[in-house]
Amino acid sequence: MMKTIFVAGHSKLPTGIAANHISESLTLTLEIDKKYGVIVDASCTLATEHGREFIKSLLKGYSLKDGIEEPIARLKEGYLGKAGNALEAALKDSHKQYLYHQ
Repeated sequence: MMKTIFVAGHSKLPTGIAANHISESLTLTLEIDKKYGVIVDASCTLATEHGREFIKSLLKGYSLKDGIEEPIARLKEGYLGKAGNALEAALKDSHKQYLYHQ
């Protein structure tokens, strides 16, 4: 039996950033522990590996059962790139997908 679930959130990227040349949307995927709601892994479609790793380290360990206010605050504090609003929107979308399947 699977102990984790996989959810994906999507948002529109602002124009004029590197990831936009690949796609006009940003995808944030989360692997979540089913029992506790904790994010055990995360990935996103930012253009650089460094950016993707940073977002992963920022989100891992949070329980979606506690809501997303804290990870959003951490995202706003830590990620200062142009895709910040898109990442926040994708995180909210991921959270919505998680809640829908609970």
